[in-house]
Amino acid sequence: MSKVITGRMTHRHEGELVVFHIGMQINRWWRPDLWMPAFVAMPRMLRELSTEPDSGLLGYHLLLGSGGPYVVQYWSSVDKLYAYASSPNQEHRPAWTAFNRAARKAPGAVGVWHETFRVDTAESVYVSTKPMGLPKATELVPVGKRHDRAQARFADGRTATTTPQANVGS
Repeated sequence: MSKVITGRMTHRHEGELVVFHIGMQINRWWRPDLWMPAFVAMPRMLRELSTEPDSGLLGYHLLLGSGGPYVVQYWSSVDKLYAYASSPNQEHRPAWTAFNRAARKAPGAVGVWHETFRVDTAESVYVSTKPMGLPKATELVPVGKRHDRAQARFADGRTATTTPQANVGS
């Protein structure tokens, strides 16, 4: 069990950062035969990704929304996220194929959704919490005096490494 970390903490991350939300909406709770296969597929995918250091998955957080379960995932790149999603040799493609097959048999019984965000700036603060969110997926660091306010953390919260552009023209 995770221990509560007292004090004010934030995250630190350099490089590309992608936040991916994915979930399912269970529209017919009384039909577990229709939603249970999709429900049990996600833990298999998360286990697969978590055991592969080069997968690109930095971390995740499981949540329960008003319509069903969803997962907030943190990735090191959009390319790695899409590579996993399209790989025929990993858990996602067979699960997605099975979901589509079942969805055609009972339209509207179960919905799935996702949102993908490439984050160029991120601010966070965690006061006396267990490790979670961005710092659990990236690096947990104390909030320094210079970053006591959210505005200061946001101003210095670049996640993507920036390459200076060369001067073009004369």
